[in-house]
Amino acid sequence: MEEIEKQKLIDEMKVLTEKINKASYNYYVLDNPTISDKEWDEMYYRLLEIEKLTGIILPNSPSQKVGGETLEKFQKVTHSHKLYSLAKAQSMSEIIDWNTRNQNIYSFKEEFSVEYKFDGLSLCITYNDGKLVRAATRGNGEIGEDVTEQVKTIRTVPLNIDFKGEIDIQGEGIIKLSELERYNKNSDEKLKNARNAVAGAIRNLDPKITAKRNLDFFAYNVNYCPDHNFKSQTEICDFLKNQGFLVGDFFKIASSISEIETLITEVEKNRNSLDFLIDGLVIKVNDTSVRENLGFTEKTPRWAVAYKFEAEETSTILNDITFQVGRTGKITPVAELEPTELCGVTIKRATLNNYNDILRKKVKIGDRVFIRRSNDVIPEILSVAETYDTSKSIEKPRNCPCCGAVLLDTGTEIYCPNHLGCRTQIVLKLTNFASRNAMNIEGLSKKTFEQLYDKFNLKSFSDIYKLTPEKLLGLDGFKDKKITNVLNSIRQSKNVKLPNFIFALGIDGVGIKTAKQLSKVYKNLDNLMSASIENLMEVDDIAEIMATDIYHYFHDDYFISEIRELTNNFITIENESEVSSSGYFYGKKVVLTGTLTNFSRNDAEKIIESQGGMTSSSVSGSTNILLVGDNPGSKFDKAKKLGIQIMYEEEFLKLI
Repeated sequence: MEEIEKQKLIDEMKVLTEKINKASYNYYVLDNPTISDKEWDEMYYRLLEIEKLTGIILPNSPSQKVGGETLEKFQKVTHSHKLYSLAKAQSMSEIIDWNTRNQNIYSFKEEFSVEYKFDGLSLCITYNDGKLVRAATRGNGEIGEDVTEQVKTIRTVPLNIDFKGEIDIQGEGIIKLSELERYNKNSDEKLKNARNAVAGAIRNLDPKITAKRNLDFFAYNVNYCPDHNFKSQTEICDFLKNQGFLVGDFFKIASSISEIETLITEVEKNRNSLDFLIDGLVIKVNDTSVRENLGFTEKTPRWAVAYKFEAEETSTILNDITFQVGRTGKITPVAELEPTELCGVTIKRATLNNYNDILRKKVKIGDRVFIRRSNDVIPEILSVAETYDTSKSIEKPRNCPCCGAVLLDTGTEIYCPNHLGCRTQIVLKLTNFASRNAMNIEGLSKKTFEQLYDKFNLKSFSDIYKLTPEKLLGLDGFKDKKITNVLNSIRQSKNVKLPNFIFALGIDGVGIKTAKQLSKVYKNLDNLMSASIENLMEVDDIAEIMATDIYHYFHDDYFISEIRELTNNFITIENESEVSSSGYFYGKKVVLTGTLTNFSRNDAEKIIESQGGMTSSSVSGSTNILLVGDNPGSKFDKAKKLGIQIMYEEEFLKLI
């Protein structure tokens, strides 16, 4: 390599080192990330490439560090045994190279454990004489932060275990996405995302904050245990299970690199169906005697590697904010972004919850912001990466972007009060009313309702049942056959089940799941309409904010009039009391896990509910039955531990 070219690379190395170290300081010490994981990885891998090309490693290179420093507000803890970080790979060729290097050091029979790489906060929990004596963050691998009282509040961390020797259990603190959704639904102060929710809960001096987040802990390693020799990762995993730790429902043994590739493809395809965040898979040599022969580098164990999935988070420039009105009148800000690639698509827009979300995240036009995309939905802005002198504050909207009405600020949300004259609100409310989970009227789309509003001033739910062939013939795309189909669908919708009707009303925050819960509790519409706020709050997952919205909806003169017009003249509601009380599942709470072979999960839930049962997504002390299909998840272990009735699909078939 020529000297000039080498010097250019060294200069680039210095710039990268400075940028990465600054970003790491912001992330680990200040808990205030300024670049995304994707950008950090790109710089880090480029730095490793230059170090390899030049043979030079700077004294302050991040490649020589294990992690960040501890926060001063926590007591520092020295780990009994160093917590190593993992080497990372982003392609199968890197996995092959990793295995080849290991085989050259020590030839061994290929057998690898493959597990989830959880995306939360790494923790090390120490037990002595069967009792939890200390919990610490990973810190820089040698010194962490004492978070014992915080970790004791985590529901899946046992305070006592059967093993009586000294032992360090390593794992990840996480918050399930369903818990994050529940927390944000019932809290005025919304959490940004799952990872920040965990870090903010554990790295908080008040353990009560930790407890409110309902965190979980997934154990994946015994980092130190002088009194016991584990022969394999399989044995370690079984040991952790037997001691009462949550280990996750994915643990596979691969006997070749091709099998590893198959597992990577499978998990990457299904990762967004999980109830927690993962950002890759951890691959380890299963045999611990082989591990001893392979050893460690200064930073990583040679016998393990983390395969990282493509990042779902990046940063870009916020060019503008536009405000939109929804079907309930709520005003929502939409971010117009500098186009950027994320998860294989070009991202141009992202969401923010409301104007308070803008203030809370201190977002300004012109800022560089973090965005995250998952489950193929519009991305959300997580936080500000960097603000500039040219950045401009975002003014609170004063008038509705659709009808121009003066907006109403409730303190938590901003609304357009013109429910009867705001075109966008009316069209979206009608579209929701006709949707599949509501009245299920096929052929009436948002575009159709826009035409009906503009041409015939169709505004109310009851107006739908007054439509004539002549009116429909005047709409774009409507011919004789389509008109007949739409009118037939309208007639069929006149008989509707109570939960579908409740959802069709479009009450703020009430999705189909909540509508089903309300239907189960109140049995008929009149009971629901007369319920108090306090009474509504007794229903599962309904907190004060949603209870208040439901109460106010059923005490609004216009909505009361509209409901009575529908029920007196057009529709018949099948009340919950008409559900059979003689079925096996009547009054029982059922949770499903695994893959059913004879039914879809949705169909099985309908059968259970038709017999008066209730379905839930999580196992708890109030669960009566766990219905188990193929490849059950962690719910199966939890149900057995709680002594809950286990029902397999064969028995379910016989009962129904």
